[in-house]
Amino acid sequence: MHTLLISQDPDETAVLALTLQRAGMTTTRARELPTQWTEAVDPPIDLIVLVIVEGSPISKVQSLRTQTTIPLMVVAEHLDEATHAVTLDAGADIVVLRPYSARLLIAQVRALMRRAADLPFFTLPTLSLGVIALDPATRTVVVGNHSPQRLTQLEFRLLYTLMVHHEQVLPNESIIEQVWGYTGEGDRDLVRGLVRRLRTKVEPDPRQPQYIITVPSVGYSFTAV
Repeated sequence: MHTLLISQDPDETAVLALTLQRAGMTTTRARELPTQWTEAVDPPIDLIVLVIVEGSPISKVQSLRTQTTIPLMVVAEHLDEATHAVTLDAGADIVVLRPYSARLLIAQVRALMRRAADLPFFTLPTLSLGVIALDPATRTVVVGNHSPQRLTQLEFRLLYTLMVHHEQVLPNESIIEQVWGYTGEGDRDLVRGLVRRLRTKVEPDPRQPQYIITVPSVGYSFTAV
């Protein structure tokens, strides 16, 4: 398994890389958040470890969660209870506070990887509605006679959620919870951006969508035509 370790402190980066190695992870190191996320990397990333030197991690967690659902561990200084809670609500899977135990961190990484391995999407059957067929095994979508389109994790989760609830209006808050996996007030810009990217792969004309329909001031629905 492979980790993206985002850290600006070279000493702590070295310590965490060694700790992650003991947990069975290989590591790619970076000093800043990716400016443009892609899941088509080799080896694929199984875990992100975001190291915060000072200040609140919330904005960086939110930025990562607009782009990927990969398990996320945050390492930070002592956080007050409110900031800690909001960091988790923003999409962090676990927050590790300094000083931390290498032994416990290894156990936490392994537990997080076990939980991620249990995600059931790859076992689901192909979902077909109208001319659209979604294949969870390959994470691809086929529209009519067109070639399969590869989806990112977030795009797949969004389309799967909309298709399962076809002809129902899903509020932004519900989409946030089911696609990104955390609760709280829905970020309409977050959902809108993901819908826009998905439409380019599904809709014949993304500017005049036929399948993924916007319900103003509420959310979205999926219609099989």
